[in-house]
Formats: sequence, structure tokens, C-alpha cells
Amino acid sequence: MTTTSAGKLPDMTTISTRKESDMTTTTTTGPGPGTRGGMDALRKTALLTGVLFVITYLTAIAAKFYFYAPLVEGDYIIGAGDDNRLLWGALNEVVLVAANIATAVVLFPVLKRQSEALALGYVTARIMESVFISVGVLSVLTIVTLRQDLAGAVGADSTALATVGTALVALQSWTFNLGPGLVVGLGNGLILGYLMYRSRLVPRGMAVLGLVGGPLILLSGGAVLMGVIDAGSAWQLVSTIPEFFWELILGIYLIVKGFKRSPLTTGTVEAR
Repeated sequence: MTTTSAGKLPDMTTISTRKESDMTTTTTTGPGPGTRGGMDALRKTALLTGVLFVITYLTAIAAKFYFYAPLVEGDYIIGAGDDNRLLWGALNEVVLVAANIATAVVLFPVLKRQSEALALGYVTARIMESVFISVGVLSVLTIVTLRQDLAGAVGADSTALATVGTALVALQSWTFNLGPGLVVGLGNGLILGYLMYRSRLVPRGMAVLGLVGGPLILLSGGAVLMGVIDAGSAWQLVSTIPEFFWELILGIYLIVKGFKRSPLTTGTVEAR
């Protein structure tokens, strides 16, 4: 500051400067990449999810192709059927229902970092699939109970019992066609496949199996529903191949490798 001869202070101009910089907004979604506890928790989540997928895989196949096989071999309800075999099948599917829902619940905290709406949709799809399976279990248990309580029925009673048994078997078949045969295409196929593909939690080539298998399951399941093809036909079996391998490989990969390193596992996701 300089003083003039008149003793007055000159006008002072204050110059303010402002720095501007581009900023990238990030949303914190969990423990940072350097947090050992956070990464350990994610590894445990991946391991548990993988184990649950393998359980669903094994219990679904065992119930459908072994334990419930006597139901389609004749009038089981009026014959000397193997009740224990069906009861073991029902128990398998109870475990399947629990594991189905658990896969979605365990994955939800991770998948919601990518899309909370789709993660919730996945949970909903798994619950709906499990509802259909549960109705099928009730049908099987009803068949076993009626066969045990009305054993030895003759004449008109035997005919009526056979009719009821046929209806319950048909109901059990439709629960499979609508649950694992249709809803799975939306939940495990499209929704989970898309979330895994976008988040890169697993190799994208693997997630493509879900993105391909999901629509095929929906198309074949819809075709069965509309009577275009028969349930269990060659067309339906071929359409399940991508989904079959998607769920199997996903379960094994998560057990052996865990989640891939991605923005979801390092703790931040760029805001959109």
C-alpha cells in the first residue's frame, strides 16, 4: 500500500481468484479396496452364494429326475408306491426352496450397488419361483397322504381316488413348468445375468450364458404354457442348456474364485 502526498489512501481494488476443477462424484458403497475386512466379507459372500447355487442345482435335479419319477409311471396313488422316495423328494425341494431364496438374499447387498431395483427384482423372482415349487411339494405330500389313508379302495372309490391323484400329479407338473420352467428365465437368466454382466463380478463371457439362457427359458416355457410344444420335449430340453451351464458354472466359479475385482468390490461406483 502507498500513501499519497495528500495523505489519502488510494482506491484499492480487491481481486479475488477462484479455482475451478472438474470433479467426479462417487458413491461409497462399502469398504474400500484396502480394507481387509471388507474384502474378506465379500469373499465369504461369494463362497456362500456359490455353495447355495450348487445346492439348488443338485436338489432340483434329484427331485425332478429321481425322487418324483414314480409319479409319472402310472396310477401311483392307488398302487403300492414307494412313499419314502417321494417324501425324500419333497424334503429335497424344501431345501431347494430355502436355498433359492437364500441365493437372492445373500447377493442382494452386493447387487444393489449396481441397481437396487433390479436386485430387488431378482429377490422377488426367486421368491415367486419358490412359491410354485412349494405348491408342488404340497401336491406330492397330499398324494402320499391320500394313498396311505385310502389304501385298498375298490370300485368307485378307487376310480375317484385315481382321478384325484391324476389331478394332483398334473398340478405338480405345472408348478414345475411355471417355476423352474419359466420364472427362472427371468430371475436367474435375464436379471442375474444382466447384473453380473454390468458389474463384472464374474467374467462377462460367463454372464452371457444367463443373458442367452434367460430368453430361451422364457420362450420355451411360454410355448409349453400355450400348448405349442410339450413339456419335457426336445425343444424345451435344448433351450435349457445355456441356463443349465450358467447356474452350474456360476456356482463353481464363486466357490473357487469369488467375485472379480470391480468397482463394486473396491467400494465406489461412479454416479450416473
